[in-house]
Amino acid sequence: MEKIRNLMQERIEDLTKIAAGEGGKPYQDSKVEVLRAINGVKIAAEEIAGLAGEQIPMGLTEASVGRIAFTTREPIGVVVSVSAFNHPVNLIIHQTITAFAAGCPVIVKPASTTPLSCKALMDIFKEAGVPDGWIQMILVDNDGAEKLVTDKHVNYLSFIGSAKVGWWLKSQLAPGTRCALEHGGAAPVIVEPDADLEEMIPGLVKGGFYHAGQVCVSVQKIFVHESIAKKVADTIAEKAKKLKVGDPLDKETEVGPLILPKEVDRVEKWVTEAEKEGAEILCGGKRISETCYAPTVLWNPDHQSKVSQEEIFGPVVCIYSYSDREEAIKLANSLEYHFQAAVFTKDLDIALDTVQKLNATAVMVNEHTAFRVDWMPFGGRDASGEGLGGIPYSMHEMTREKLMVIKSKYL
Repeated sequence: MEKIRNLMQERIEDLTKIAAGEGGKPYQDSKVEVLRAINGVKIAAEEIAGLAGEQIPMGLTEASVGRIAFTTREPIGVVVSVSAFNHPVNLIIHQTITAFAAGCPVIVKPASTTPLSCKALMDIFKEAGVPDGWIQMILVDNDGAEKLVTDKHVNYLSFIGSAKVGWWLKSQLAPGTRCALEHGGAAPVIVEPDADLEEMIPGLVKGGFYHAGQVCVSVQKIFVHESIAKKVADTIAEKAKKLKVGDPLDKETEVGPLILPKEVDRVEKWVTEAEKEGAEILCGGKRISETCYAPTVLWNPDHQSKVSQEEIFGPVVCIYSYSDREEAIKLANSLEYHFQAAVFTKDLDIALDTVQKLNATAVMVNEHTAFRVDWMPFGGRDASGEGLGGIPYSMHEMTREKLMVIKSKYL
């Protein structure tokens, strides 16, 4: 694993250009992703020492006298990882190196739109000396992927993708196969009147338009107190207008293309529908090319519009005005998707109360919803997923405990 990390370090530029070229994430963000992936290998290597068991107390009852017991952790077995396009380097590392570090062989299926980053990593793994067969890449269609995932020899499934596909695959798993499913969310944000706008707004812009909004925890729904709502919306729109959209290989580009032209068609349709249903377009609201859509800010879309009800997965941010924080929280919780959320306030009591009431696996305080480091627990709940990602957490889920009880007359 040290060799893998060193080889990746030597090829940062190559990996960055491959990821940006096939996935469309701008060069500057793709480079950050590659650096994260390199650090992820380091985290996994260090976490191996944490895969430890524990002693189980004996002698507490007459029946347990003369015994000593302890657990060990052992690899769960064959891991199958089905990956997504939006982080073609870092996700592959999360879904392969974790298994390898835990002692499991792993077969990874990259997204059909971004296989080249995965292939580049496979070449690095082989060069570093990973034994043949321990980390394999497979390119198959959806039917082939389903056959792979549901095979009785698979012990663990790591799936990142749509909820519809993920929940279906879970229902088809062989008995005893564990899984971690990571789907999307709508990433609600609550902004109180005392929020530090100067600090907050750049983060919300980055969190909303990073990778053209194609991130499962992108800032999508911002609920702002009515006393500052329009000011916040207009300021975000002004900053969004200035974002440079275009060629992901241009080092100045801030927002790249969507993964496929049909996704631009979908986003365009949703925004048009939202406008007809009462939303005001503060900026954007139009396609720039076959694959690029302008960063868009919508003011007070109807709560029944698709942009309010579904994960947009595009460069669109919705801003809603509220007078009652409890009502804003209720609206934030009203969808079936619950992943990461955020609250901006200087009042500790309000922050703690909001964190407690928002339905999410993680709530950021004075930080945007797309914040993540690779050693923290990460995953959705309810329709947004099951199980936890985050390198240490994945490694522990890819092992299982075995108890040993020793009886001896000398104890």
